[in-house]
Amino acid sequence: MANLTKRQEKLLIALVQEYIEKAEPVSSKLLSQKGKFDLSPATVRNELQKLTDIGYIYQLHTSAGRVPTNKGYRFFVDKLMANHENVLSKIPTGVLSEMKGGPDDDLKFFESFTKAVAVLSSSLVFTYLDDKDILWKDGWKEVFQNPEFKEPDILEDFLGAVEGLENNIKSFMNEFTGSENVQVYIGKEEPVLKSKEFSLIISKTQFPDKENGVLAILGPKRMEYGKNIGLMQSIIKSLEDNA
Repeated sequence: MANLTKRQEKLLIALVQEYIEKAEPVSSKLLSQKGKFDLSPATVRNELQKLTDIGYIYQLHTSAGRVPTNKGYRFFVDKLMANHENVLSKIPTGVLSEMKGGPDDDLKFFESFTKAVAVLSSSLVFTYLDDKDILWKDGWKEVFQNPEFKEPDILEDFLGAVEGLENNIKSFMNEFTGSENVQVYIGKEEPVLKSKEFSLIISKTQFPDKENGVLAILGPKRMEYGKNIGLMQSIIKSLEDNA
């Protein structure tokens, strides 16, 4: 992987953040205006061309802005994970209180828990209990609000990714050395997804009553990685503390 200059790193991170927020190709003019780089549009354009040439971003056509590639997303996510101490997100009080309560009805607890995480992450969420071999899914409404699903082929691709994860989620129990290991897979980095368009954030964890399981967030590659990685880390920590 080519070494990037500090300026290129900052431009790439700003471009990925902008694309995640707006879901539109990002122009050099916009970055020079919003990025606080003190660089001319021409200089930004030249740097973006270099990032394009080495595969971190791409351009649909010559007059369009740039979009992150899988390589660009991976760089962005690795930077986030390297600064994991600062990634933790605050979990709304309602979710925490449910975790602390020690539910009388496991089914109702896991249904409401999975729904709460889906709403917070704007993604499809999977909660899997290994001991009981039970899988919950929620967040269809939330994930389908993403603009990616305006493309007709995306829905079929997403359903394939869901099926791949459903059929293989148990196998993730053996892929983690500890519940603190949140993993992020982008596109076809994880072959079970059978898709290049979606990303998976997943971790082994321990649910209430010390039940072993897996928590997973599945959404478009353009998902809010900082928020969702932090959300996952915070939830795992809270579950551990209250198991």
